Amino acid sequence: MHSQPRQDYISINFAGQGSGNYNNGKQWRRQSCWRKWKQLSRLQRSLILVLLFICGIASYPAVTEHLRGLTDGDQDTDANNYLRPVIPHVLPEPVKQGQLPLPEQTSQRKLSNKRGPPVLHNRLQKKGNASDPVVEENAANGKKGEEEGVISWHGAVIDTEQGTEGTKDGEIKEDSPANQKDKPTNESEGNWLEAVQQAFRHAWKGYKDFAWGHDELRPLSKSYSEWFGLGLTLIDALDTMWILGLKEEFEEARTWVATELTFNKNVDVNLFESTIRILGGLLSTYHLTGDTLFLDKAKDIGSRLMPAFNTPSKIPYSDVNIGKGTAHPPRWTSDSTVAEVTSIQLEFRELSRLTEEPQYQAAVAEVMKQVHKLDGKLDGLVPMFINTNNGQFTHQGIYTLGARADSYYEYLLKQWIQGGKKEIQLLEDYLQAIEGVKKNLLQKSSPNGLTFVGELSHGQFSPKMDHLVCFLPGTLALGAHHGLPADHMELAKQLMETCYQMYVQMETGLSPEIVHFNMHQGSNRDIDVKLADRHNLLRPETVESLFYLYRFTKDHKYQEWGWEILRNFNKYTKVPSGGYTSINNVRDPDYPSPRDKMESFFLGETLKYLYLLFSDDHNLISLDQYVFNTEAHPLPIWPSTA
Repeated sequence: MHSQPRQDYISINFAGQGSGNYNNGKQWRRQSCWRKWKQLSRLQRSLILVLLFICGIASYPAVTEHLRGLTDGDQDTDANNYLRPVIPHVLPEPVKQGQLPLPEQTSQRKLSNKRGPPVLHNRLQKKGNASDPVVEENAANGKKGEEEGVISWHGAVIDTEQGTEGTKDGEIKEDSPANQKDKPTNESEGNWLEAVQQAFRHAWKGYKDFAWGHDELRPLSKSYSEWFGLGLTLIDALDTMWILGLKEEFEEARTWVATELTFNKNVDVNLFESTIRILGGLLSTYHLTGDTLFLDKAKDIGSRLMPAFNTPSKIPYSDVNIGKGTAHPPRWTSDSTVAEVTSIQLEFRELSRLTEEPQYQAAVAEVMKQVHKLDGKLDGLVPMFINTNNGQFTHQGIYTLGARADSYYEYLLKQWIQGGKKEIQLLEDYLQAIEGVKKNLLQKSSPNGLTFVGELSHGQFSPKMDHLVCFLPGTLALGAHHGLPADHMELAKQLMETCYQMYVQMETGLSPEIVHFNMHQGSNRDIDVKLADRHNLLRPETVESLFYLYRFTKDHKYQEWGWEILRNFNKYTKVPSGGYTSINNVRDPDYPSPRDKMESFFLGETLKYLYLLFSDDHNLISLDQYVFNTEAHPLPIWPSTA
């Protein structure tokens, strides 16, 4: 049944439309609107005008910003197709409460990068972290920053002097190495070397201003931290400054060593860390400069470390009081770590050669002799701990190339090279260990088949890999260069790709401390990172291996990968007032959570290896004449006496 038709309709007739067609012309519409406007009361018209005025005021900034962005974009279209200065973003200074943003913050919005959105400095104000104090700059420092660089939209000082190849709208293409496919030109090589020098100077400025003579810089709080109280960063960086040609900085550091450095202190130091950083750094600087000041200081610290070897087993204690001449294990155990007691040999052997005092070499040779004959190994792989009382491995059944075992394998090869390839026992132990790695620890990830080195715990494989393991590609390549099997170089290349992927698969382009690889079919990504493992300490292992791979293969992609890593260090860890900081979260480009600490190895290793990587002068620390200790201090290969 149909409903009854309604009769309460309204009929509208349009005047002047004799043809019966609806006229939507502009003239008629203007007349209709004006008629309706005139029908409104004066109060209604006043309210409408006020509302329109308020809306106009509210929308004005957004409209002008949009128009400015369009204008800037037009101006930059051509520029983006050429080489343009690098924009190494740095950690932002917070905007003080009640302070208006600087006008450049909007004008530089075109620098926006998908790894660093413009909400960064706002989040720094809202999101607190006990481990990352962010220090406010006073007005004078702010003005200085404007003179030295450009203030970006997120409050960071952008260094406009460094050179790199830009991409459209400043974006980084994550799926290409260093965003570059072409072979670097001589000009880009010069720019890259200069960029490393500038990075060093920036780090050195922070150390000199806020931590001079102390162990480590805390760049955000503009202060320092002490470990041994021996100027650790300064000594670690001596040979880096010499290699980089930073004569002024080197001379001021030398003056401090000559006038301020003393080892006659009632302080406990770690045998391993003080050997590789201080003894190694002093010996290396002596060889590069010929200045006996550094040799004299090396003799002093070397002799003060010797009480560590006064143990029942001749396996050294971990800690030495260099003032009292006493040594002891950690308070909680009588064990030392295997990596520590087997990664001091290069330095003490060289000290004996220079001083003609055999006790140094004899002490460390005894350690290697005992480790060589111990039970508890698995196909040449060693456990992580060794007891200083009985000289036996402890915590057996756990095998890793990461922390507490890593540099044992490195020093097997490097002692063999240092001694002129005559100590066959060292070579045999190294070759056996590499075969043990292949048999027990080497696997491939899913879905992309990345080759990685995992860990073994009581027969159970774990796909866990420390960033520390990224020393291995370089060590394998070094062995192949010195005549070891060619398949070592092939494995080195595969692992180098994996270590690079540990960087590029992170949102900041920086590697975490530890990753876990997926091995199950159907996995969406090769790499997972646990929340507690997402920190980056400015470590050198990946750029170290890049240096070796480039030296031996001449493949420029390794330089390009290193360049991308340097850019991301500049972007996410550089502090405007000076220095670089480790960060807590490589997965969060908006707020990487700075830790307020610059490790000494950033100057001693990371920047040194980057400089050597970018240099095409292969006589600059020739790998046929020098061998690097595990802190990147080059020591000479001994001349043949045959």
